[in-house]
Amino acid sequence: MRPSTLRALQRAAELTRQNRLTEAVLIAEPVILTADSYEGDEILRWLAEHVTDFTGETPKEIR
Repeated sequence: MRPSTLRALQRAAELTRQNRLTEAVLIAEPVILTADSYEGDEILRWLAEHVTDFTGETPKEIR
């Protein structure tokens, strides 16, 4: 994954935790939409592995 993609996803997660979902989508959506199939797969894996970055919950809290 490109460093700029990772930074955008991390920033989107931070904004989501701050209840700023609209801003998070504005940052993440263009990156996701322009990703090729290889990077898209990496993005999906990263999102699945970092769901708590968006929710602010610890893994024990997730059911």
